[in-house]
Amino acid sequence: MSSIYGWLSATETPASARLVDAQRDATRGLMAGSPQVARHYKAAGLGGHGLIAAPGIYQDGALLVIVDGSPQWQDPVLATMAQSHGDAYALAQGFLRQGRKVLGQMAGAFAVGVLQADQHYALLAVDRMGLRPLAFYRQDNLLVFGSQLEQLLAHPDVRPEISRQSLFDYLYFHMVPSPGSIYEGITKLQPGEFLEVGHNQATNGYYWQRRYQDSTASQQDLLAQLHGELEQATKQCAPDPKTGAFLSGGLDSSTVVGVFQKLSAQPVDTFSIGFAAEGYDEMDYARITARHFNANLHEYYVTPADVLDAIPLLAQTYDEPFGNASAVPAYYCAKLAREHGMTRLLAGDGGDEIFAGNARYAKQKIFDLYRHVPGFAKAMLEPVAASLPPLRKVKSYIEQAKIPMPQRLETYNFLHRAPLEDIFAQDFLSQIDSGAPLAQLQATYQRTGGDDLVKKMLFLDNKFTLADNDLRKVNRMCDLAGVTVQYPMLQENLVAFAASVPSKWLMQGFELRSFYRQAMQGFLAKETLAKSKQGFGLPFGVWMGADKNLKEFAEANLQGVAKRGFLNPAYIKNLIHLHQDSHASYYGVMIWLLVMLEQWLLVH
Repeated sequence: MSSIYGWLSATETPASARLVDAQRDATRGLMAGSPQVARHYKAAGLGGHGLIAAPGIYQDGALLVIVDGSPQWQDPVLATMAQSHGDAYALAQGFLRQGRKVLGQMAGAFAVGVLQADQHYALLAVDRMGLRPLAFYRQDNLLVFGSQLEQLLAHPDVRPEISRQSLFDYLYFHMVPSPGSIYEGITKLQPGEFLEVGHNQATNGYYWQRRYQDSTASQQDLLAQLHGELEQATKQCAPDPKTGAFLSGGLDSSTVVGVFQKLSAQPVDTFSIGFAAEGYDEMDYARITARHFNANLHEYYVTPADVLDAIPLLAQTYDEPFGNASAVPAYYCAKLAREHGMTRLLAGDGGDEIFAGNARYAKQKIFDLYRHVPGFAKAMLEPVAASLPPLRKVKSYIEQAKIPMPQRLETYNFLHRAPLEDIFAQDFLSQIDSGAPLAQLQATYQRTGGDDLVKKMLFLDNKFTLADNDLRKVNRMCDLAGVTVQYPMLQENLVAFAASVPSKWLMQGFELRSFYRQAMQGFLAKETLAKSKQGFGLPFGVWMGADKNLKEFAEANLQGVAKRGFLNPAYIKNLIHLHQDSHASYYGVMIWLLVMLEQWLLVH
């Protein structure tokens, strides 16, 4: 995957930008965007020395435009320009005519920069889904931007410190969500967001936001329409003979394989990861889908030794702490594909977040029922439930139901399960805002407007679960393995279609993905349709309890992070004890987060 890097300074001209091949060389440990990585283009933006054009970059005099990705142009005139002269040229012409409003004409995956050095002007933006990242550093008269944080740090005037708030946010979210970053002063653009700098002023906002407006079509018409939308979305990912597909055996990866196979004249290559751990292995479902569609299935079983080998690679690859443990199987799956000659993979990420497939959606619908209970009934029920031990479950339900959304989603968050004073050092707590994560969730949740619980949760997950987490996971692991990745489920036509399906059909009652399952009858295997959601988890906590090397490695890293002074050492000791004597899988999650944090800090 390519990336962009550039800067604009009022004290030096010209402006500069690069388009960098961000493919990783895992054997040498090259980081994305480093100067050693093979090809780059550089253009100077002042002086009127004529036109410069290269893939993804365009310059004409003082105007310098750089595009990473493959935008889908909504304006037919700009689409024609892009086809004839490239996306950077089309963006330049659109910008000259419409200013920043041209961003509304762009869909698909992209990160862009428009620079006018003579006016000290810059416009930065990322795509609607956050498929391509972009971060920036702005201070005084300097603006530095790049797809990867390391690129910004390479500039001699960017010397930020580690953000303590972001350390807290990482442990809360298991990653550092945008707009924050692990470094003070560096900001990541959120999906559909822009930054405009000019005349010593900066403006940032959303040039586009997903609107949830129910279709007036009948349910039967929408069910029939879905198949066409899936085919169109898969075609837009332009699969070729060296394209394979992730296959976990769930609804989305199975659908992507099925549609891909329908469009292919030859059996497609699919790649699956298994675990020799009870409750984690889904290989049987992957085999069912492969047989159902007559696809080639390539399997690999990840071991504890593989996890130990992968952890340093992950710590080096991610430009800020990243705690999604399923990055490990994602890496080995992409690596398996590369070893079989694939250069591109189709991934099924996004289906649950557009068609309502996550278990928390049903759970929150149950809690939301209490909102409709009449006040007089609540006045009678609550005292009784609180006083009678047999009604403990009713009491617990009422307590959770009374927590407002989206705070209620975080009821089981590690940082809400114990007093913060037990987890963190007092000095650290005095320097952070412990309410900031919930404020971030609330701000995004409220942006949707309206009162549709399911659609508001989908919107929230599009930002935090997809853009900040799953896409970051898969993109980076595919980079590390040496393949590119495309997401059929996140193509604009399919996402817009899903947003138009009424919530009552997306989830009928408390059944997850009702609409989708109904539409896929006769296409997916019966076993796939009946399968409950499991995910792509890593049995780290279980393996840590059984594998001596993994246990020693984890505990050594826990001791290392304890010495850094921001955690309460007693909490870490208690965490180890709880993992050994209680729920290994549950407490293994926090141990993994701390191990990956320590490893990242050691490298970076």
